[in-house]
Amino acid sequence: MRRQTRAKPTVLIVGNPNVGKSVLFHKLTGRYVTVSNYPGTTVEIARGLMRYRGHEFVIIDSPGMYSLSPITDEERVARRILLRDRPDLVLHVIDAKNLARTLPLTAQLMETGAPVVVVLNMMDELERAGLSIQIDALAQQLGAPVLPTVCLSGQGVDTVKELIYERLAAPHADLPARD
Repeated sequence: MRRQTRAKPTVLIVGNPNVGKSVLFHKLTGRYVTVSNYPGTTVEIARGLMRYRGHEFVIIDSPGMYSLSPITDEERVARRILLRDRPDLVLHVIDAKNLARTLPLTAQLMETGAPVVVVLNMMDELERAGLSIQIDALAQQLGAPVLPTVCLSGQGVDTVKELIYERLAAPHADLPARD
């Protein structure tokens, strides 16, 4: 059973500013989003459709946030979408080079009970810096899927699409109700 009665499953993209959320949104939906990350800009939510394997999914690109304890208007909007609209899946986009700084938000997202997938973006920059992340170990520690990507080039985006399909539309994708 779905958590809510909706025409199409909903996926919310969240993460810090400048981690590639809007690029991922474009790769999933084909829609471009104008991005401006400076104080005083209008807080906007972009919605689009992802079509994959004969199914449609609503994708929501939220403003950047650092915490579920909102300080900025952007964080309030993203928190409201997460807690009020209760998406079927949350894609937490993380800059791979700044993993430690971002994991507290991952923990907060998971505490809401929302199904979270970590999209570890900018893997190319991490590798250029001579660093690496043990993806399987991180996924096991978090208890959530971790998908490495380079959204600008599209590397790993097909894996994100497949996971969305498997979690929300595949025959075994009946999801338990969330409290």
